[in-house]
Amino acid sequence: MNAWIQAIINVFINPIFYKSTLNQSTPLILAALGGVYSETTGVVNIALEGIMLIGAFGGVVGSYFTGNPWYGLALGVLLGVAMAALHAWASIRYAGDQIISGAALILLAQGITGFSLVELFGKPGSTDLVRSIPLVNLGSFENVPFFGKIFNSLSPLVYIAFASVAFSWFLIYKTRLGLRMRSVGNNPEAADTLGVNVYNVRYFGVLMSGVFASLGGAFLSIGELGQFTENMSNGRGFIALAAMIIGNWSPTGAMWASILFGAASAFNDQLQSQGILHLATNTQYLFGMIPYIITLIVVGGLVGKSRAPSSDGIPYIKD
Repeated sequence: MNAWIQAIINVFINPIFYKSTLNQSTPLILAALGGVYSETTGVVNIALEGIMLIGAFGGVVGSYFTGNPWYGLALGVLLGVAMAALHAWASIRYAGDQIISGAALILLAQGITGFSLVELFGKPGSTDLVRSIPLVNLGSFENVPFFGKIFNSLSPLVYIAFASVAFSWFLIYKTRLGLRMRSVGNNPEAADTLGVNVYNVRYFGVLMSGVFASLGGAFLSIGELGQFTENMSNGRGFIALAAMIIGNWSPTGAMWASILFGAASAFNDQLQSQGILHLATNTQYLFGMIPYIITLIVVGGLVGKSRAPSSDGIPYIKD
């Protein structure tokens, strides 16, 4: 028992835990923001998982063929927006079932990436190593006790994620466009009566979800590893949806919930790095399930306390 207590204390006094939390949270924050944009306008988007996957793959492909990870990031975002456009086309233009459309896109992304992996790189499972996005070096700040080790040598996508939270909060709650997004998500009929183009606003929300979710996916591949592995999104799109729900469909709430999930993953990694999880049989697998257990608790116990936009998931058909 003393070994467990000491190991847990060591985790929380280690700056690497907090740095790992930032890295683990970043793709969740970006994908959760994508969910906020889409569902604020009234379109459920469970395709975030597939968009993250295609964004991760596009990032590696672009970096591999151009030698420039920023071009890879641009390609990943472009593919993510294209996939989001398919969801918008099916669920807005043709008022299709949004859950079915999202599930179909997840399967499509898995099929495309699995097939293209073999065609482009000649082997299944993973790609070759490619150039990843350079880390941000803060220079002399690295020498600052504790905090220097947390914030130095992070991917620029980490900073972009947190800046995007502030930008999204301002856009949704302080601008005319944000007011239209919220009105379309809550009462599209009233918004239409006041001259708001419901379809265009919903297209904007879904396409923005493609931008942010694909950024989250690209972080997994060219922001950290410099490599794509099959199905590397690994359920993060669904965890991001849970973060959006527990965050009450708010950019800042989604951020804090994503940090909670990220901290759970980082906590597990740090315990494993100390070897403490090997003291008990299969304990490492139990702690590895922590993020998913939290997701189930959120979805099962806290959904009723969150307030989704009134018309979320309901197709709008103009009379």
